[in-house]
Amino acid sequence: MKKFFPFLLTLLFTLPSYGQNKISVPDTTKKIRIVEASCGQCQFGMKDKKGCDLAVRIDGKAYFVKGTSIDEHGDAHGAEGFCEAIRKAEVQGKVDDNQFKVTYFKLLPVESKPATKEKPKG
Repeated sequence: MKKFFPFLLTLLFTLPSYGQNKISVPDTTKKIRIVEASCGQCQFGMKDKKGCDLAVRIDGKAYFVKGTSIDEHGDAHGAEGFCEAIRKAEVQGKVDDNQFKVTYFKLLPVESKPATKEKPKG
């Protein structure tokens, strides 16, 4: 039990930072943009690469993302994954050499669709 308590404390203080990296903290001196994010090949029709790669669409133009990958944000082929849906994300970074070099990336929750009422029969 004496050895378990220090382990538990270490675990409690380590877990909140698990999975955080440099792209999960925005630079407060720079503007955050809301963009469309998805698989460049599956959703944006990009042909520059083979396979599935994260891309963002800014002002109607799609760019592959450098600095984070499609697999760092959940199952790309899941129901709400990047290969199946276009999602919204908060980003910071810049377009350079025809790619978006991201310094901050936060995937936003899926917007729920408004419920529709069924018409009564009769």
